[in-house]
Amino acid sequence: MTDAPKFDLRAATPFLTSRGHSGWLGLRYSTHGEDWVELELPWREDLLGEEGQHVLASGPILSLMDMASGLAIWKAMDAFQPIATLDLRVDYVRPAREGAAVFGRSQCYRITRSAAFVRGLAHDGDADDPVAHIQGVFMKIGASKDTRELPDG
Repeated sequence: MTDAPKFDLRAATPFLTSRGHSGWLGLRYSTHGEDWVELELPWREDLLGEEGQHVLASGPILSLMDMASGLAIWKAMDAFQPIATLDLRVDYVRPAREGAAVFGRSQCYRITRSAAFVRGLAHDGDADDPVAHIQGVFMKIGASKDTRELPDG
């Protein structure tokens, strides 16, 4: 069995966010750390949730958080390996500000042989005043025999 290719976040993110649904949404890299990634979902009129309101719909924010979570998992594993979203809970705290981009930050806090666990938040410029909180579980497809657990925190 060959080792999974190393994950180069800077090279992979523009490729991954420019295709398919993420590309259509216009997701962009914002910043990252050792086990977390933050992406930006720019405000666009065709992504509005309600007629007459200038607030991004919840669906694109969910997609933002799903992609940020996947990138955080690959960053934490330092490998690009197929994963699938098993459960992604989004608790919306408030609507995003009118006309504001939304940033999605996700942290991978634990990886087991077959699953990865994430948590994070979406905000519209102030992470201390979040739009939503997320918690999720992703399945590793073709999981290796190694178990790597990250420190909680």
